[in-house]
Amino acid sequence: MNVAVRPRPKVITLTERAAERVREIMASSDRPLAGLRIGVRNGGCAGMTYTMEYAETVAPNDEVVEDKGVTVLVDPKAVLFLLGTEMDYQVDKLSARFVFNNPNQTSACGCGESVLLTPAVQGS
Repeated sequence: MNVAVRPRPKVITLTERAAERVREIMASSDRPLAGLRIGVRNGGCAGMTYTMEYAETVAPNDEVVEDKGVTVLVDPKAVLFLLGTEMDYQVDKLSARFVFNNPNQTSACGCGESVLLTPAVQGS
């Protein structure tokens, strides 16, 4: 009996603007980088904040996402909080920043620095 295996969805995807900005950041690094590590941590007035850091190596349990020529490493503790998220890069008159369009976000603080996230249900 052959069972069709459904492709595993990407935890996170990037818009073209975000991918281009990540490529620029990685190219300007003075050391070799394996990718950009993204996660979440407790903090802020709404409960959680997104984290981003350069990664020189892939950690054993990182979720490795390749999208638009960019390698994103997702902290394993953040996978269920980020499942289905789109990362964008927005520039306006006063700022330039990465923005996370996350279907698991249930609310955000007024200053926009922290969010309330509910883990995605596995198998959906």
